[in-house]
Amino acid sequence: MKSYIYADLHNHTTASDGDFAPSEIVNRAEQLGIAVLGITDHDNVAGVEDALLQGDLKGVEVIPGVEISVRFKEPLFTGTLHLLCYFDRALLDDLSFRGDLDQTLGKGRGDALVKARVSEINRVFGPDGAEPLLEKPMTFEEVASYSPAVTRRHFALALNEIHKITEPATVNEIIGNESPAYLPSGIDLASVSDFTGRYPVLTVLAHPAAGSFPGKGHYREVLPSLEVVEELFPRFLEAGIRGIEINYPGHIDEHRRILRQWAAENHLVETGGSDCHDEKMRPMGVEGINKDMYEKFKALLRRGRQQ
Repeated sequence: MKSYIYADLHNHTTASDGDFAPSEIVNRAEQLGIAVLGITDHDNVAGVEDALLQGDLKGVEVIPGVEISVRFKEPLFTGTLHLLCYFDRALLDDLSFRGDLDQTLGKGRGDALVKARVSEINRVFGPDGAEPLLEKPMTFEEVASYSPAVTRRHFALALNEIHKITEPATVNEIIGNESPAYLPSGIDLASVSDFTGRYPVLTVLAHPAAGSFPGKGHYREVLPSLEVVEELFPRFLEAGIRGIEINYPGHIDEHRRILRQWAAENHLVETGGSDCHDEKMRPMGVEGINKDMYEKFKALLRRGRQQ
């Protein structure tokens, strides 16, 4: 773990596509000496309450959050970008908040989207498809068996483990953004803005430069370049973001410099996190923010609560 990390604000549990249960990921944070841990599962908050309880036991401050998938399907970019939305733990007891959050997130994922994606993959790449790459049709049950909240990672696992397609280029050909079978997940930006505008939620643009990472990276094939994100950036400002995730494993120094300039010019708080999913490929504690940066983040979160 880097010595300056006080808060790691981007982490996933088994509630979405992480390998660690909520209590286990808190235990790992405590072992690493991380004082503050953000729980930001994809499009659900099912793991937050268990993490909060374990954080109370272990002396780790847990920040509730969710990583919302925002879809774009247009000439500039077809795919999904992400917003990290943080909120006070008291909101979990607000029935209106929970109901509106579930309704908002439900527009972008769920069984209907998974089934539609499976159907498109079979139409294009199934045994009788236009470009047959699968020896047998993919099924909804295969993909859904990996998680109640299916993501691209679970499609990749099904292709690897069930259909024996292990070549990364072929997997990307089937499920990548440029695939003829691709259907973007997520909700439109207006729906996110409508929700976050009604509640004290601190919204942060997640890993804006990950798509421009020059080496091998989880998001390099599926996220747009920083130049495309820059063109979309005014829309995110209009939607009410109040921060940018800058300290991130897939951000090189030059991209961090550019993102800090964006933050300064638009009075946005700087955040950071590991985007932890597992022990080896995407571990915890490799990125985050120092205590001074966290105090600025927490002050902004508190101001939202008081509005």
